[in-house]
Amino acid sequence: MTLEQQESADPDAAASPRVFITYSHDDEAHKNLVREFATFLRDEAGVDVHLDQWADDGRRDWSLWAIEQLTEADFVLVIASPDYKRRAEGAEVPEQGRGAQFEAAMIRDNITKDLPSATRRFLPVVLPGRSVDEIPVFLNAHSTTRYEIPEFTVAGVADLLIAFTGVPRFELPRLGTFIGAQRGGMLLTSALNPVRRGLDVRVGDVEIDGMRHTGSIAYRPSVFALQLEGVVEYNLGKRFTRFEAVAGVLDDADDADQTGCFQVILDGVPQDQVSVRMGHPVWLRNDLTGVLRLKLVAYRPKTTVGPLITAALVVTGRRTKLPALAWGSPTLFA
Repeated sequence: MTLEQQESADPDAAASPRVFITYSHDDEAHKNLVREFATFLRDEAGVDVHLDQWADDGRRDWSLWAIEQLTEADFVLVIASPDYKRRAEGAEVPEQGRGAQFEAAMIRDNITKDLPSATRRFLPVVLPGRSVDEIPVFLNAHSTTRYEIPEFTVAGVADLLIAFTGVPRFELPRLGTFIGAQRGGMLLTSALNPVRRGLDVRVGDVEIDGMRHTGSIAYRPSVFALQLEGVVEYNLGKRFTRFEAVAGVLDDADDADQTGCFQVILDGVPQDQVSVRMGHPVWLRNDLTGVLRLKLVAYRPKTTVGPLITAALVVTGRRTKLPALAWGSPTLFA
């Protein structure tokens, strides 16, 4: 069975990335090292590696074979060595290492044609005993990622496997609350106890437009609303200069198609009311200089109030209009 027949008969070949290894035949020790590396990747890591030493099964047009490998490969591993660097950079005599010179010329052409794509596809590899300085200069060894293999183990090739899969070693953490606006400030819910709080108002962490807000004030009845508005009021003692908060509809609201209305009232004087919808929160800022009482009001127009009305709507198949609103991370500044 030929090499091509073996590969087509392999049911797992299509599931793994196709990888071509380009290198120069510096000496027998280097050829053996490259083959050992390729064997490990194919046998132990399940990578569909293609290497000239396994294709040397008869008379072959090696330039056509190289064109096919470089065209079909998902990734090309460029093995650093003194001879490859010299041949890839055009410093070799024409009759020496023609194969490496030809393959390197194709790689340079691909890089010139599409640098971003080629940067992810052509991967410089430094095997044990070799040096980063042996990587061809056009692969930018010191300004782009290089793959130094300390040993032929799964841990030793972990960075290569990450490049093949595109899955990073560490998962991106979720984005927390931006604290820049709280610099020099303090969470209202941690600093003060309310002098008045509505029956359906709760304090806790919420998600608004994909961001987590700690110490937030949420107006969210569970089954039916006890009051038309979510109200909370604080005695500031004229000790603060500014109030900030994100007003929005909660990301996990049962009814995503709702409008929330928010209003700040300072010493009995209503400030401009804002209306928000899911995915479109509003950042509120109010001057608190000389303010004694801060009152926050949130409501949903036509909120269903009371258990009897709620039950009647449910029985008749109509939707209740329960709010799911929050003042995200309300912050005071002295």
